Amino acid sequence: MRFGPVTLIEIGGHGPEDVVLDGEGRIYTGVDDGRILRHTADGRGAETIADTGGRPLGLELYGDDELLICDAKTGLLVVPLAGGTPKTLATSALGLDFVFCNNAAVAADGTVYFTDSSRRFGIDNWRDDLIEQTAGGRLLRRTPDGAIDLVLDGLQFANGVALAPDESFVAVAETGACRVTRVWLGDGRSDVLVDALPGFPDNISTGTDGLIWITQASPRVAALDVVRRLPAFARAGVRALPTWLQPRPGREVGVLGVAADGKVERELRGTIDGFHMLVGVREWRGQLYFGSLEGSKVAVTRV
Repeated sequence: MRFGPVTLIEIGGHGPEDVVLDGEGRIYTGVDDGRILRHTADGRGAETIADTGGRPLGLELYGDDELLICDAKTGLLVVPLAGGTPKTLATSALGLDFVFCNNAAVAADGTVYFTDSSRRFGIDNWRDDLIEQTAGGRLLRRTPDGAIDLVLDGLQFANGVALAPDESFVAVAETGACRVTRVWLGDGRSDVLVDALPGFPDNISTGTDGLIWITQASPRVAALDVVRRLPAFARAGVRALPTWLQPRPGREVGVLGVAADGKVERELRGTIDGFHMLVGVREWRGQLYFGSLEGSKVAVTRV
């Protein structure tokens, strides 16, 4: 199904990568200069509530009055919804510093599941990990007492995270593999929730409708598939090229609404005038809110 009417909200910064809404329908997003912005439900009345000093990506509500922030450069953070100085929860786990803290989901008891996308490449070189297929992504878990353990390793650019509505499993997007993997929290067994996606999944989230919403930032890029099959020295040569000569994402974007059994219940795709690189999705009371790695707008449409 194609997108219906889309409203674009100018947010006052570049690259609103993720978006989350509080109980009043206020919109929170982070931009590439480190600011965390809040807008009223109608998209007006923007204000800055925090500055991470890095590059905020995934956002989640954390308890009743705090916002959890995955910052690609400064780690896992939390800040009061009322605004203030971010507090650092973690910058490393299991003897490894975070290279690319990316996205999270928060369980009812306050446990945080979050991704460190790559062991080698940070956010400024995210394309390099997709070319090299390093399989260095981690899905981690931080318990309310501050302990962090490993949930799943060896992921191809670990990205978005979402919990099943009943918290029986945690799902993680593998952007480099075009799939969403899940881990059953009862026994630690892992399998695939959705495979062979037509585009690159980025952030994912569980909606108020009970579906797991999966972004499609771009259709799969044929040139990238070719580059990945090249010898290591040739891949390194491609990485050294100027960005404009490297394989580029397409303009078409999309989202999938997937049930807990992996069945695709909803699908929207196409191009949106004035908006591309759809990397964040949040379903809230029948509306979808989209974040983007590029541009300065959040997009809103009906489910």
